Amino acid sequence: MLAIPGKACGECSFCCKVLEIAELAKSAGKLCEHCLNAGSGGCGIYAGRPQVCRDYECLWKGDRDMSPRLRPDRTGAILMEDPDSDEYRAVCDPEKPFAWLTPLVFKHLVAMAKNGRIVVAKAGLKSWRIRGNGQWGPCV
Repeated sequence: MLAIPGKACGECSFCCKVLEIAELAKSAGKLCEHCLNAGSGGCGIYAGRPQVCRDYECLWKGDRDMSPRLRPDRTGAILMEDPDSDEYRAVCDPEKPFAWLTPLVFKHLVAMAKNGRIVVAKAGLKSWRIRGNGQWGPCV
């Protein structure tokens, strides 16, 4: 997926904090030690970054129709598609586990569920299923 013109990481480095990077022994919710400046982007090992980082494609950057207001650092949630299933995820910082409940993000997640997607919000080890009727509850 290529980034859409006008959509760049800019100051966002949210993926460098929220996502797990096993190759660097970095757990989810912990800022990567190679992130140059949290909140201003940049990777200190960009040319030699792990394959998982090379393969990561920010859905916000590649979706022409996704609002600039849904940029991960602005919402507290990374929106992701699981390549191996029909699951659509909102991955939140464990320090703000309910960021997915902000009206803008929640409306987007409900719309995805209405379109037939399996929608799950995650924060650390906790996860919640969101349905097309707006109901949600913990995954068990």
